[in-house]
Amino acid sequence: MKKALAYLLSVLFYFFFGLTLLVFHALQWLTFNLFGYQAHKKIVDYLNLTILRCLNVLGTRIEFENEHNLPKNVPHIIVANHQSPYDIPPITWYLRKIHPKFISKKELGKGIPSVSYNLRHGGSILIDRKNPRQALPEIKKFAQYLNKTNRSAVIFPEGTRSRDGMPKRFSPNGLKMLFKFCPDAVIIPVSINNSWKLVKHGSFPLNIGIKVKFRVQKPIFVKDYDIETLILKVEQKIIKDIIHE
Repeated sequence: MKKALAYLLSVLFYFFFGLTLLVFHALQWLTFNLFGYQAHKKIVDYLNLTILRCLNVLGTRIEFENEHNLPKNVPHIIVANHQSPYDIPPITWYLRKIHPKFISKKELGKGIPSVSYNLRHGGSILIDRKNPRQALPEIKKFAQYLNKTNRSAVIFPEGTRSRDGMPKRFSPNGLKMLFKFCPDAVIIPVSINNSWKLVKHGSFPLNIGIKVKFRVQKPIFVKDYDIETLILKVEQKIIKDIIHE
């Protein structure tokens, strides 16, 4: 019975999700070209809120816990473990005041309505993860952009999504570049739980009735530690609240 319901609700989810991407793609194009960054950013915020409402069709509940007052007028580096594509909308919506921008693989820059447009025009960067000669200079430029704008980077240092919730070892190169060239930044570690269960059976059917939990850990100032210690500390903060089931 549950499996049949999962198929039905997945069809409904993808209908509303696809419609959301198409509608907001047009809205992004209009606001970006007619009104500029701030208007475009507002549309992207509500795009991600609407995706969260689409997830509710599956019975998905999102719990986003943040007990910390994030410092203002400084860049932020949001570091999180990665379990599914649906990690992104909650981070974008609930941390919207600090303007999250993503370090994404270049393949996402084409072919996906709304998502690809925002990655190309909203301040995020697209990198070739197999080509450090391309990726690392792009991350350096991205860090300089953060310094200039006091916006936020989002990086998933595991590199690929965990398929079973178990955290993968962090790849340090991207973090090192951000910490080195964004020394005044504040790091926001985020622990994500249960997002992997949404895609436990693949992209269709999606799992139903899942409670996905996000917990923002205590912020860390880049300047307070050397880079090697900093990477280890951030990784420990994130994985200590990951539930292994």
